[in-house]
Amino acid sequence: QVQLVESGGGLVQAGGSLRLSCAASGLAFSRYAMGWFRQAPGKERVIVATIDWSGRTSYYADSVRGRFTISRDNAKNTLTLQMNSLNPDDSADYFCAAETHQFGLGKRKDAFGTWGQGTQVTVSS
Repeated sequence: QVQLVESGGGLVQAGGSLRLSCAASGLAFSRYAMGWFRQAPGKERVIVATIDWSGRTSYYADSVRGRFTISRDNAKNTLTLQMNSLNPDDSADYFCAAETHQFGLGKRKDAFGTWGQGTQVTVSS
């Protein structure tokens, strides 16, 4: 059974930082592109950042590029999102996800088919 478990969310002031982690089990983690998505109340779920199976290529939404960093540790089956210079617009539920097929590049939202339960991030102004 595949499980993705996020942690690290919480309440932070604008300008602060948070580090989200996703622990993966039940899948050959190193073979799958992974991603972080977020969903604010009343809005659709959108890509924040993705990383390919090898960890060599990553993609960022324009709104977070330069502030957020996605990384993976294939030895520990862990995906991480370092979030700096947070602002209230970053407030949302953040979800970890794995692509459905192996050895993908993580470029398309519809390629992700396995999801965690989410962790809430709230940035106060």
